[in-house]
Amino acid sequence: MSSSTETAACPFGHGAEAPAGHHGYEPFQMKDPFPAYAELRNEQPIMFDERVGYYVVSRYDDIKAVFDDWETFSSENAQAPVRKRGPQATKIMEEGGFTAYSGLSARRPPEHTRIRAVAQKAFTPRRYKALEPFIRQNVVDQLEAMLARPEHRGELVKDLAYTVPTVTILTLIGADVSQVDTFKRWSDSRAAMTWGDLSDEEQIPHAHNLVEYWQECQRLVRVAHEEGGDNLTADLVRAQRDGAEISDHEIASILYSLLFAGHETTTTLIANSLRVLLARPEQWQQLVEEPKKIPAAIDEVLRFSGSIVGWRRKALKDTEVGGVKIPEGSELLLLMGSANRDAARFEDGEEFDISRGNAREHLSFGFGIHYCLGNMLAKLQAKIALEEVARLAPNLTLESPEGIEFRENISFRVPETVPVSWEA
Repeated sequence: MSSSTETAACPFGHGAEAPAGHHGYEPFQMKDPFPAYAELRNEQPIMFDERVGYYVVSRYDDIKAVFDDWETFSSENAQAPVRKRGPQATKIMEEGGFTAYSGLSARRPPEHTRIRAVAQKAFTPRRYKALEPFIRQNVVDQLEAMLARPEHRGELVKDLAYTVPTVTILTLIGADVSQVDTFKRWSDSRAAMTWGDLSDEEQIPHAHNLVEYWQECQRLVRVAHEEGGDNLTADLVRAQRDGAEISDHEIASILYSLLFAGHETTTTLIANSLRVLLARPEQWQQLVEEPKKIPAAIDEVLRFSGSIVGWRRKALKDTEVGGVKIPEGSELLLLMGSANRDAARFEDGEEFDISRGNAREHLSFGFGIHYCLGNMLAKLQAKIALEEVARLAPNLTLESPEGIEFRENISFRVPETVPVSWEA
């Protein structure tokens, strides 16, 4: 069963049709990139795309090998703006004291190793266990509010996926949970400025948002020093006081990453899980009848329709990928969304199958030293969301799947809406 045709909106960029010779691949368009991915894998698995200046890598084995070789392929460009910041945005950010840097994903050993060792201690099973009842109640509250509507219509991004992961991550780090919309606005600006295709003029409001975002991260560290608390930020500050080698700026940078990655990709995972499953009623019904199958289904969603479909690396020396010479200094775009459907790794990779035996081999969380630190929390929230939807609203119907729109950018495949209805 192949994926349905999907349409796209364009809030982040100015995508143009792919010129001849690019196998239909359009870097910023997320409408339905999978046919182009398949053509790339078959025809030109390592393609230089002069429109963005990246070697585009599309096969599973090649991408996994690049992720695994951090000494050759640096992560230093993972958080760099795809499009250069304009002079006005640069001025705004400099005058606003914006000095944020990646928490972990763009850092290299030994710095990455040192900071990850400290951060990992704050991502404890105890914290996850303590959060689980809170997450479940939040999911139930959101669903019951939606289901109480007399018109029997809802929208699962706004009504469920938008709020739940954001409240979770704000609670985890000790931020104000009443400011969900503010943190989402900042996160949208980070996505647009880092992975979008904005004109100089379009960058200006986002630059102001990023200054506010960074100032809040620094404020949270100051509060943790002054007041302590039972949250991840306070844990990192206590670790620093106990001798861990981590600075306030590095703690603030971890928050800068978590306040984006800690909810945006999970919002997308929950939305995509329900979008993909409700479009396949026979597989959704299996989960309604046997909820124990939900964790495996989430891995299949991550493989088939992951939140992140492209990530970046930089070659530190002359090398080769898939037999193609890659000069020192070259930048690579790794299409995990393509790798995850590669028939060389996943039989019938274009089909969605919750009983797939090797779905967990997907690359949606990366691979190697930069494997996503928050993967367990993301999957926990998606699992709880699917369990409660299956219990409270098993007969949801996906409305107009062909009309679902996706944001344009180079890395994230984010559905704007997931409209649903239900019988009285």
